[in-house]
Amino acid sequence: MYQGAEKRLALPADLRLDRLMPFPEHVFRHTPALRSLIKPPDQSELRFWYDRFDELDLQAAEENWPPGWRMDHDEREANRQQVLAGRMERDLWIFAYGSLIWDPAVYVDEYRLASLPGWQRSFCMKLEGGRGSHDRPGLMAALDKGGRCDGVVFRIPGPLVAQETAHMWLREMFSGSYVPTFVQVSTPQGEVEALTFVIDPDNYRYTPGLSVDETARMIAFAEGNLGSNYDYLDSLVRHLDELGIEDAAMRDLRARADLCRAQGLERDS
Repeated sequence: MYQGAEKRLALPADLRLDRLMPFPEHVFRHTPALRSLIKPPDQSELRFWYDRFDELDLQAAEENWPPGWRMDHDEREANRQQVLAGRMERDLWIFAYGSLIWDPAVYVDEYRLASLPGWQRSFCMKLEGGRGSHDRPGLMAALDKGGRCDGVVFRIPGPLVAQETAHMWLREMFSGSYVPTFVQVSTPQGEVEALTFVIDPDNYRYTPGLSVDETARMIAFAEGNLGSNYDYLDSLVRHLDELGIEDAAMRDLRARADLCRAQGLERDS
């Protein structure tokens, strides 16, 4: 099915992506301070296609990775078609709470600051690869129920929704650990319905109920082929601060991870 999806993604000549400015002037009319802080999609390493999986499939076979490390391509595409049924040609808002904020890897037409009630940014997804290992798993941030999450929403224009969500699904539904969900999001310019990716409570990677100290300890020392889990947390906090997005819980988590790392270094010396 995914090869068929490639064929369906051809754009009209007047909307070819190489003719589009990454960020036209009007994109940041509500958020001018963000203009220099958002990575253009043509510079993003997170805008990838199926060849990325071909490389990883070979590595998985050579290293005997456990089954379920990635979502089946046909299943992923079927999920996209189901979630976006009737919406493929309409403007689509996306609520971003993590790296999608500053590195969306898709072409957008508008950015707004946004707040989502009833959901919170939480390190609740177990990582056994990337920035963790089977011996010392790490954690990734996701949206979990409770509290409130401040972030951004960006709007993908209708003619680009089929093309851009194909890239987004490869990234966000890489392993199938999220549930694409439509939510009501508050912005200074009014409420919008937006798509976001929340943790799947039935996925084996979901790790609820960890204390803040236990979460900090896992993040402080986990490491994988993409680097340390701590660097991921530190990058998240630094980007949120730079963007002016408040999240005291993430700052506190980094401070506790800092303390764990300091104590670990003292024990090793």
